Amino acid sequence: MNIDGTDRGIPLGLGMALAQNSDALSRFAGLPVNERQRIIEKTHSIGSKKEMKSFVDNLSKNWNA
Repeated sequence: MNIDGTDRGIPLGLGMALAQNSDALSRFAGLPVNERQRIIEKTHSIGSKKEMKSFVDNLSKNWNA
């Protein structure tokens, strides 16, 4: 089983961005499967590395609130 709770894994760009933000990675890994899948689905419209990093950084900030 992969970090997203499925056998499919997570998109490469999301995985790379999470790997660069350890707080976001640990929080993502602790989410229920349906929440991780919801986040993964949101990333399908992201078109650049910079956008993905911003998306993950914003998620991390929101989790800390």
